[in-house]
Amino acid sequence: MAIVTVEILEGRDQETQTRLMGRITEAVVEVLGARPEQVRVLIHELPRGNYAVAGKPV
Repeated sequence: MAIVTVEILEGRDQETQTRLMGRITEAVVEVLGARPEQVRVLIHELPRGNYAVAGKPV
């Protein structure tokens, strides 16, 4: 089984997140030889104020 965790800034719609999960699953199947039902994809959305670049909130 493969578990992939993705952290993204909040604000993307469900359709976009679903496409991302599908593509990640396809990549894991291709590279690791796993079956799709063995792949878990977790998306954690970060509030924009909780993320900084060079010390400045995004």
